Amino acid sequence: MSPSASPAVRTGIPWLPGVAVAAVAAAVAWGVHWLVPAVPLLTAAVVLGIVVGQLPAARAAVTGVLAPGLSLSAKRLMRIGVVLLGLKLSLGDIASLGWVTILTTIGIVVLGFAGTFAIGRLFRLPGHQPLLIATGFSICGASAIGAMSGVVKPKDEEAATPVALVTLCGTLAIFVLPLLWHPLGLTPLQFGHWVGGGVHDVGQVVATAQIAGSGALAVALVVKLTRVLMLAPTVAIAAVGERRRHVAGDPSVKRPPIVPLFVAGFIAAVLIRSFIPLPAVVTDGADALQTALLAVALFGLGTAVRLRSLVGTGWRALATGLLSWALIAALALVAVRLSA
Repeated sequence: MSPSASPAVRTGIPWLPGVAVAAVAAAVAWGVHWLVPAVPLLTAAVVLGIVVGQLPAARAAVTGVLAPGLSLSAKRLMRIGVVLLGLKLSLGDIASLGWVTILTTIGIVVLGFAGTFAIGRLFRLPGHQPLLIATGFSICGASAIGAMSGVVKPKDEEAATPVALVTLCGTLAIFVLPLLWHPLGLTPLQFGHWVGGGVHDVGQVVATAQIAGSGALAVALVVKLTRVLMLAPTVAIAAVGERRRHVAGDPSVKRPPIVPLFVAGFIAAVLIRSFIPLPAVVTDGADALQTALLAVALFGLGTAVRLRSLVGTGWRALATGLLSWALIAALALVAVRLSA
C-alpha cells in the first residue's frame, strides 16, 4: 500500500472517501435546490457529479482513491433508495386514477420503452445503452437506469451516457412543457396528467407541474408514481433475459436472480404502504432518507460521465434521447386526450 494512501484506505475502508465526498456533494445539491427551488435536488446532484467528472484536477481522485466509494454509492445506495421509493406508492392512490388512466399510463411505459429501444438499436448504440436509455426515459429517469444497471452490469461509460441524456432532457422539460401548456389547450389537471406521463424524474415532475397548482401537482405525482411501479416488472424481465444469456453463453458463470433482491424489496415497500397504516413520521423519514440516498447515488453516477467522449462520439445517443423525449411526450399527450 502506498504511504500516501488515505487513512480510510489504509484502515481497510476504501469506500469511505468516495461516499463522504458524494454525501457532501448531495448536501451542496440540496443547498442549490433550497436557493433555487425550480432546480430539482436529484437533477442538481447529477449535474454536480458531471461537472466534477470533467475537472482535470479532480479526475485523478475520481478514478483513484474516490472510485470505490463512488461505485458503491452509484450501485448499492441506489438500490436502497429504489426500495424506499416504493413507500411513496399506494395501490389505492393508483386505483383512484380510474382504469382508462391506468391503462394509458401503462401504455406510455410499454410503447415508450419499445420505441426508445428500437431507436437506440437503429442508431446502433453500443452495449446496454439502448436498454438503459429506454428504461430511464420511459420509467423514472436516472434512478431507473441505476436499477437496471444492477441487473445487466454495464460498463461505467455505458450507464453514464444514459444518465447524462435523461438529465438533459428532463431539465429541458421543466422549461419547455409549461410553454406548451396553454397553446395545447390543456386544463391545469390535464397539464398535470401530461407532465406525470411525459417527464422522467419525480423531482423534475414536481418542478414542472407545480406551476399549474396543487391539483395539477397531485395528479402529476400519482401518474408518475404509476409509471414508477412499472420498474419492478421491467427489471424482472431484464433479469430473466440476463439469466438466459448466461446459460446460452457459459453455464458455469453465476447467473443473476430472476427477481433481484432490491426489486423484491421495492414490491414489498409498495405493499406495506398500501395495506399497513404508517405514521407520518415513518413515511416522511423514509422519504427524506430515500431522497438523500438517491442524491448521493446520482452524484456518483454523474462523475462517470465524460462529456468529451459524449460530444465526440455520442451524437447517436443524443439523437436517441431527444427522439425518445419527443415520443414519450407525444404518447403522454394522447393519454391525456383519451382520459378526458
